[in-house]
Amino acid sequence: MNPLMNQLMDAWYHVRQQAVTCCPQMFNGEEKSGQFDERAQVRGDHEMSSFKSFGDANSRPPAMSEYDELSKYGHPKTNGSLDYADAGFNEYAGDPRDKISAWQAGWNVTNAIQGMFIVCLPYAALHGGYWAIFALVAVAYICCYTGKILVACLYEIDDKGNTIRVRDSYVAIADAVMGEKYGGKMVNIAQIIELLMTCILYVVLCGDLMIASFPSNTFDQKCWMILSAMLLLPCAFLKDLHSVSTLSLWCTVAHIVINIIIFGYCFLQIGNWYWSKISFSLDIQTFPITVGIVVFSYTSQIFLPNLEGNMEDRSQFSKMLDWSHISAAAFKALFAYVGFLTFGDATQKEITNNLPTHSFKMMINVILVIKALLSYPLPYYAAAGLIEAALFKRRATDESPHGVGDQPFPTCWERDGEFRVWAVSLRVLLVWASLLVAISIPQFALLMGLVGNITGTMLSFVWPCYFHMKLKWNEMTTEVIAWEVSIIAVGLISGFIGVISSFNALIDVYHLPLPYAPGQEALQA
Repeated sequence: MNPLMNQLMDAWYHVRQQAVTCCPQMFNGEEKSGQFDERAQVRGDHEMSSFKSFGDANSRPPAMSEYDELSKYGHPKTNGSLDYADAGFNEYAGDPRDKISAWQAGWNVTNAIQGMFIVCLPYAALHGGYWAIFALVAVAYICCYTGKILVACLYEIDDKGNTIRVRDSYVAIADAVMGEKYGGKMVNIAQIIELLMTCILYVVLCGDLMIASFPSNTFDQKCWMILSAMLLLPCAFLKDLHSVSTLSLWCTVAHIVINIIIFGYCFLQIGNWYWSKISFSLDIQTFPITVGIVVFSYTSQIFLPNLEGNMEDRSQFSKMLDWSHISAAAFKALFAYVGFLTFGDATQKEITNNLPTHSFKMMINVILVIKALLSYPLPYYAAAGLIEAALFKRRATDESPHGVGDQPFPTCWERDGEFRVWAVSLRVLLVWASLLVAISIPQFALLMGLVGNITGTMLSFVWPCYFHMKLKWNEMTTEVIAWEVSIIAVGLISGFIGVISSFNALIDVYHLPLPYAPGQEALQA
């Protein structure tokens, strides 16, 4: 196989790894192949996770007792191999190649926290100055820490002193702390909101970029959003992501190339940088929104438990998380700083709209729109799967034509594995619902800040620390307890203030004429 085909296969496998297990219940036929077990419908199907399956008892990872760094961050040390059988995992004889390396795990995390929304970070620096740059680094450190302690909550020490993995997901941790009646439901609701808001942001981004590239008095921002939603309607028929996963490599490569082009242009303008524009002054009205944008860009805790569970060597998880967040913090801080220095007070919500010539800007924006359209199916598919798992019974069979489970509504599936007509209609409505919200509130930066301050702070700051203290209180030092209490306090306070600031800003902007005229800023400082 030539190198190009190897790259394509790696890209396809990587996206399957992220997408398939977001909602494994959606992938009909996989259980029969041996890659998925029907019992996976129990808890793990509520999490964004890696595609790699758990290995059998003979392919357990090595002991981690010699790795002190894991213990330092709340990850208990083990005196022996991890016991999958006792942990209650689905076991099947799997190919050892189904495990992922630390590099592959780092690639997953990097993709989750580097994303397309990086184009709005210079705009965050416009409103937050050096404090926004500091926030990009500080939030990365906190999210890295909370990711580690969240994974530590998956483990318990048995009577023999061995550390075993007794939980498999964020939901399972929430169930253990707050009970199954409320715990898992809270995490699931937060996750669904996060995913659906990501879909909405993609639609808003498409409208912003297209109206900036093709200004017209007849075909406005709202029209571009509707056109984007029409192109996204086939997502309602997705039963798997084969059709889009093969394009992931080229999407990623295109995004890297665009970032390099933007960096290159900014550095070419170094002689005209606005050094005096960025300062330490703090606008209390806009900075909380900036923090929400930053938190949203780092949220990856949802799938970390499953990602760690599928690593070949779990002792590398801590180092992998360190390096992925260090690299992300360095790149984001530099991107935000250099972007703002280049354009100063004229920095727009998406920095690509600041590019000098219309043809240059149009080319970059169109590429980003294509990437946004191709990125939409993954969060949409995951959100639809989570909603299905929470509300609709599992697949229909000859013995159980209405599906099985305690969910209130019948199954979405026919017995032949196809969607029922009404299920497709509901999925179409989900696409149109994302369009409706996007048209109603087409404020890209404010929506990012709002979501980051609501679900981002809870998923990345508050819940990991709270769950860790509840489960590991007797193993924690006073210094660690004080540190985690401070993280909870920061998350709650900044989230509360950020939500109020975001709502106030949305109220102020909502009365502006929509869609805004070409060249007019939709979001006022």
